[in-house]
Amino acid sequence: MSTYVVGDIQGCFKPFMQLLKDVNFNPTIDRLWSVGDLINRGPKNLSTLRWFYEHRDAVTVVLGNHDLHLLAVASGARAMGSADNFEDILDAPDRDMLCNWLLHRPLAHHEHGVTLVHAGIPPDWSVADTLGYAKEVETVLQSPRCIDFFKTMYGNEPYVWREQLRDLTRMRVITNYLTRMRYCTRKGKLDLVSKGATPNPNALAGKKVLPWFSHPNRKTRDDTIIFGHWASIEGITDNAKVIGLDTGCVWGRGMTMYQLETGKRWRTACS
Repeated sequence: MSTYVVGDIQGCFKPFMQLLKDVNFNPTIDRLWSVGDLINRGPKNLSTLRWFYEHRDAVTVVLGNHDLHLLAVASGARAMGSADNFEDILDAPDRDMLCNWLLHRPLAHHEHGVTLVHAGIPPDWSVADTLGYAKEVETVLQSPRCIDFFKTMYGNEPYVWREQLRDLTRMRVITNYLTRMRYCTRKGKLDLVSKGATPNPNALAGKKVLPWFSHPNRKTRDDTIIFGHWASIEGITDNAKVIGLDTGCVWGRGMTMYQLETGKRWRTACS
């Protein structure tokens, strides 16, 4: 039995199938974790989501920003953007079943001493904090208030965590940390503008930002964290306990699979 973790798929179903073949994945005995962003931008969104639903007893998925965006559009709370291409899911006869399953996925998962998130964990949060705050959002997602949440989910403000935040504003900030974060200050002020391998120096009016995992005094510095979301760094973190798995498949680079027990990586090319 092995536990494998796959990076952002984003509807790139063929490379995903190749990776499963490469590792001889057996859903009857093996487990597959996903860092989220199962869909959007790639050519086979419906096939990807259906595979995960059909193998739901063997998979663990945390929600990414693209997954949440699909759910917001499917609920009627948001219109599709010009770059979105998940019409195949929206037009599918089983869309409600698939979206309902996706709606019940967590934003953070902790098992075997490893924490799985889509984007990252801010410096001031511990793993226990992260799981607790994620649960707050999950509870809203799985309640009648989910439409209200989706309508207010989008936006960069507030850009820093405060325990005093309340209601849907609090949910938005938690969601931004867990599904959109790349750079932040040591106090967790979010730079949601910079997406490349180096930050925009003017994004936060000159405030110094680092990759969230590079802050030396972050509370999770001794914890193992697996994340995706950040294609431009190609999975490179220079930290053995922080494992990045988004290697830019949807941008024509590669898709990566990681074995939890051994630390071995597999990568397949994406066209």
